[in-house]
Amino acid sequence: MNAQSVPALMLQGTGSDVGKSLLVAGLCRAYARRGLRVRPFKPQNMSNNAAVTDDGGEIGRAQALQARAAGVATTVHMNPVLLKPQSDIGAQVVVQGKVMTSAKARDYYRLKRDLLPKVVESFEFMARDADLVLIEGAGSPAEVNLRASDIANMGFAEATRVPVILVGDIDRGGVIASIVGTYALLSEDDRRWLKGYVINKFRGDVSLFEPATDIINEACGLKSYGIATYWSGAHKLPAEDGVALEKAAKYHRKQGDGKDAVLRIAVPHLPRIANFDDLDPLAAEDDVDLLVIKPGDVIPGDCDLVLLPGSKSTLADLAFLKEQGWDIDILAHHRRGGHVIGICGGYQMLGRMVHDPDGVEGAPGSAAGLGLLDVETVMAGDKTLRKTTGQTRGENAVFAAGIPVDGYEIHMGRTDGPDRARSWLDLNGLSDGAISGDRRVLGCYLHGLFGRDEFRRAFLATLRPGDVRRTTQFEASIDAALDELADHLEACLDLDGMLELAKSRA
Repeated sequence: MNAQSVPALMLQGTGSDVGKSLLVAGLCRAYARRGLRVRPFKPQNMSNNAAVTDDGGEIGRAQALQARAAGVATTVHMNPVLLKPQSDIGAQVVVQGKVMTSAKARDYYRLKRDLLPKVVESFEFMARDADLVLIEGAGSPAEVNLRASDIANMGFAEATRVPVILVGDIDRGGVIASIVGTYALLSEDDRRWLKGYVINKFRGDVSLFEPATDIINEACGLKSYGIATYWSGAHKLPAEDGVALEKAAKYHRKQGDGKDAVLRIAVPHLPRIANFDDLDPLAAEDDVDLLVIKPGDVIPGDCDLVLLPGSKSTLADLAFLKEQGWDIDILAHHRRGGHVIGICGGYQMLGRMVHDPDGVEGAPGSAAGLGLLDVETVMAGDKTLRKTTGQTRGENAVFAAGIPVDGYEIHMGRTDGPDRARSWLDLNGLSDGAISGDRRVLGCYLHGLFGRDEFRRAFLATLRPGDVRRTTQFEASIDAALDELADHLEACLDLDGMLELAKSRA
């Protein structure tokens, strides 16, 4: 089928965090269960929560979840432009899976109009092997001050002639104004692509909203494709961006039930935290309390483990960690006999020094790390970007040998030093990680480390030797949640009507 005639539908939002990513994921699963070859697509994403694709690049993890929902392999063409913030005003620009440049916001505004051909090329690549392409917008089309160079919302819809459904979040209030206001701000040319709307996260009696549909129809002439009632299972699926950490509700909810001792794991919330869905398998455990430590708070003295997560800018986040006094808290935790683990950028921070002589992640420079591992990191060489499988090594007496692990590596820098002699992972035939002499501090480059149930069970057992851990089946729970979400949307939304709208593009 010609890519220009493949059914496609775009979901744009009245704002950020209105639920577009989960809606697209649920629709991917729902339509795939109907036997359609569904492909997810997002022209431009901004997130440090990235996934390594099956074709060796990187995309936003939301698109990786949507691909999983659709039952297809990931490709860089699902998210051709990925912006990875490195500072408050600048980001790394990843185009079709590979780093193109780093740019400040004003420079990127000028650059992105030149990226539209690449975005359209990727969309056509996805469409060639699809019965349906489901597209997620970014932010809101109401940001009309940025319309001239837009590639993420109406600029993309115009270039590909794709119909658009607007998603409004009633949970935050003002949903009628947000839909009507968005419509009012759009130009006549852009309004022709906007065909309808969906109300998301509705709580209570849906019939109370029925008069509002008449108001919206009178003001905009838009068709309602349904009201998605609030779905309580959202916490079971990986979140797209740091808004989830800002809310932190899903990560601090365990009080214990008197039967099992609760393990407390503290995670400092770094400004450039990356790939924070590493935390999700731990948060899903009934007897693990995952505490996200906000700026201004101290790391509690009664935690069992401090976990330093990945970072898009290791030196900047290391400086922030010290400004907060968290380095003092972590060293005191270790002196009391506590455990520490660092993943990727967190691993680099645990060493003696971090060097960035060429300014790969920001301003050039060096800084002392926490010194809990006898290693040093130099930010140099090519970016490591690969899916990874492997197993634990047993000779270092922390874990038994041969426990399977898998995930992905996505980092700059090379780490070496005496503690690397105590590597604890074999990944794709190569050793990875380091362990301190007292066996209580570990670091590695493997994201997704805790996703495998066998490893997570073994790791948690090291924190409380002798405890019997009843770990969840995390990966199975993700697919079960996607099915549950698809069922929910089938019941709430007009999926038949949405499919007919997607076909009208042809």
